[in-house]
Amino acid sequence: MSEIHPADGRPRCPWAGHDELYVAYHDHEWGLPVYDDRALFEMLVLDGFQAGLSWIIILRKRENFRRAFDGFEPAKIARYTPKRVERLLQDEGIVRNRLKIEASILSARAWLDVMQKGPGFSKLLWDFVDGRPKINHPRSIKQVPAETALSRAISKELAGRGFKFCGPTIVYAFMQAVGMVNDHLVSCFRHPDFAAREAGTPGGAGTNRGAS
Repeated sequence: MSEIHPADGRPRCPWAGHDELYVAYHDHEWGLPVYDDRALFEMLVLDGFQAGLSWIIILRKRENFRRAFDGFEPAKIARYTPKRVERLLQDEGIVRNRLKIEASILSARAWLDVMQKGPGFSKLLWDFVDGRPKINHPRSIKQVPAETALSRAISKELAGRGFKFCGPTIVYAFMQAVGMVNDHLVSCFRHPDFAAREAGTPGGAGTNRGAS
């Protein structure tokens, strides 16, 4: 079940808790469809940095990451030298993990290749869901999977193109974050069915039904 926030009385997914930063992320970002190529790259890299950590850690460091990684411009990151990697490893504002930093460079190069020679990063990803979010209907956190057959397929595609830190679990968290799947609980005010009920209209109009 969703958790009622004491500040505004709205039901939310319980993982958002009461941290203002987390609540704002839940309300205004998580699950909203993202189609911008560069923004998708940023989120994939950040989700890679999250591996083994809590997302709130990354969220609190996100502006530091943006500063340290040149606004997540792939063309700049792709040219990072070993000297730049060493500088990043000294930056206390980010997660200082050599493998993840070096992976972001390789992923930037893979992104550029997809943009220059392939279908484009956004199209590559969104074609897996026919361009529209898949709306799931979990009633509890326990019903939300860590990975799916779809995330495994996307992970395989990305890895084959040279992206790093893109395992099925990371990819599924990424899919949730950028709205390829909507995993807000049905009792959460951000779930499309909840919004439809509140508006007194038939639920799910215009959405793509089914599990991911």
